[in-house]
Amino acid sequence: MDLNSHIFKTSDYGKSWTKIVKGLDDPNGFARVVRADKKRKGLLYAGTETGLYVSLNDGANWQRLDLNLPVVAINDLTIQDNDLIAATSGRGFWILDDLGILQTINSDQKAVQIFQPKASYRIFGGVSKASPESIREGTNPRSGVTFDYYLDQDTDTLNLRLEVIQGDKVIRSYTNKEAEDFKTWPGGPAKPEALPAKKGVNRFTWDFNREAIPAINKLFVFGGLSGSSVAPGDFTLRMILEKDTVTTSAKILPNPTIQTSQADFAAQQNMLVTIENILRDMHKSVNQMRSAKSQLGHYAKLLKGNDKADTLIVRGDTLISRINTWEENLVQEKQKTFQDVINFNNKLNVQLIQLMSYIDQPDPAVTQGAKERFRDLMKDWDVYKKE
Repeated sequence: MDLNSHIFKTSDYGKSWTKIVKGLDDPNGFARVVRADKKRKGLLYAGTETGLYVSLNDGANWQRLDLNLPVVAINDLTIQDNDLIAATSGRGFWILDDLGILQTINSDQKAVQIFQPKASYRIFGGVSKASPESIREGTNPRSGVTFDYYLDQDTDTLNLRLEVIQGDKVIRSYTNKEAEDFKTWPGGPAKPEALPAKKGVNRFTWDFNREAIPAINKLFVFGGLSGSSVAPGDFTLRMILEKDTVTTSAKILPNPTIQTSQADFAAQQNMLVTIENILRDMHKSVNQMRSAKSQLGHYAKLLKGNDKADTLIVRGDTLISRINTWEENLVQEKQKTFQDVINFNNKLNVQLIQLMSYIDQPDPAVTQGAKERFRDLMKDWDVYKKE
């Protein structure tokens, strides 16, 4: 019985044929299907009795592409939305998300390469809870812009940085380093996600969000500190490894099931960015005022008993009292868990966060109620901002 692969190619419309099976050397892995890539000439995919193979040179050489694909017969292959879909014999459908890396990879010897991702739809959620180790359940793609990059060495000891740029402004950044001084608490900041930095190909997903809101130490924030999501548009991904810098573009498309307009997105984004900037300013100011209170308290202890300093101590106590009153209108110190919201009402910062969450939806149209609430909170902030 002949179980060898038999794949032939013609370059003259069938007058002559060349056998292209170099690398397909599994004695039991005969080829069942061959497909050509839709974007890169010479990029071929072959499904065999035992798995998937790829050729970057029009079949002159084949390489096995395993990843997490089990040993399985592949009956058919197709490309949809730049994903490679394999129909297997008895083990379901398998999808290789985004063929961009195979379509753009070359032999350049660079320390770092970043590959342009396919356009991403602005769709939130939908991530499967299936265990990554399970081969019985599918795992949906993560929500966001998923892209691949290549490192020529492990970079654990080097500085790798990713910057997401909109226009000329960096709106989100990541590094491969774990934050050494990172601290959290109930209602506190989420641990920053670190960039994978192993030798070879790495994959990462930017979740559409801007940079997180700065935390206030030990303050429980009902609603979280995540940044808001961006609108559809064009972005730049800039990756920096020590002195080497590479960039690529990324496009976010609107959810095709939502009927909306560019004007709706513009109004939504204007409101979201305004709220975010106020929250950053507010939390930074509270942190600065807390530092000032600490210094005033420290000097009061040092000057205690010094009759000449009585006036300064009184002025310091007055200033501390004024800062406390100002802060109590901005943040709720008494909340320690989400249940405390019932007993201790939210202050201005969480009211803004809740409004931001309400506005930051897949449908960008801002309701009249949200606009009115926004105006009310802006008036409140104007009062405390001037103090």
